[in-house]
Amino acid sequence: MMKNSLLTALAAAAFSMPALVAPAMVTPAAAQVDLNVSIGVPPPAPMYEAVPAPRAGYTWAPGFWRWDGGHHVWAPGRWMAERPGYRWVPDRWAHNGATWHHEVGHWDHQPERHGFNTWH
Repeated sequence: MMKNSLLTALAAAAFSMPALVAPAMVTPAAAQVDLNVSIGVPPPAPMYEAVPAPRAGYTWAPGFWRWDGGHHVWAPGRWMAERPGYRWVPDRWAHNGATWHHEVGHWDHQPERHGFNTWH
């Protein structure tokens, strides 16, 4: 009797495992959190960063000021693997009246790189 209960429990676990594991296999890009931040404090002037020499297969994402714990914190530039057909649009702060809004860096699709005309 105990043996049958154990086998039933193991079989149930084996069948439910894909449902438990699949959500954990989300790609890092899809797992990013996009928080919109609007504040009344302008960011400091950008910090100078020497842009490293180009690296084949990579795109340089420049540093930017992020809002963390009630103040601006510098996030240094970094290399990111290229995405063919896309260009990196860096993080930036946009001024709108009395507030500043952080626009998160993102990949922008460039159909013209693949021979498509975007001006119809």
